Amino acid sequence: MQSNFRFITRSLILVVSLSGLALLVACAPAATPAPSNSITGIVWQWTTVTDQGKTTTVPNPENYTIIFNTDGTLNGKADCNTFNGVYSQQNGFTIKLGASTMAYCGDASLDLQYTQLLSNVAAGGPDGAGGLALETAGGAQRMLFKNGGAAPK
Repeated sequence: MQSNFRFITRSLILVVSLSGLALLVACAPAATPAPSNSITGIVWQWTTVTDQGKTTTVPNPENYTIIFNTDGTLNGKADCNTFNGVYSQQNGFTIKLGASTMAYCGDASLDLQYTQLLSNVAAGGPDGAGGLALETAGGAQRMLFKNGGAAPK
């Protein structure tokens, strides 16, 4: 009889505990998904640059990438070089490049142009078509990027 009492008591405690847990889960705030216009966590591949009305297509966009992290840092690739830095979307859009490798990537490389443009970004964000647009002050140069997939973790 005492064994049945213990079993019933333990079962009742388990049911009450599980009910409380279910109530906590039901009342917990749902995870907030990242906004659909978020630029973080994506490998952005540079596809074109427009400078004074002339658009240049970037050969091998996968060699010119940038990843914006949720903590305000960034990293990327400029042809045969890699770089890191920080960015801010407060009062416009600014990028401050940090450490970078400095290998010679060849005469046809756009690595120096790419990093110079990134260093002068003053505005940017999603382009409304699934891409990213970054512009220098006054829109003098406009860089377009395509979504190259999720950034590695």
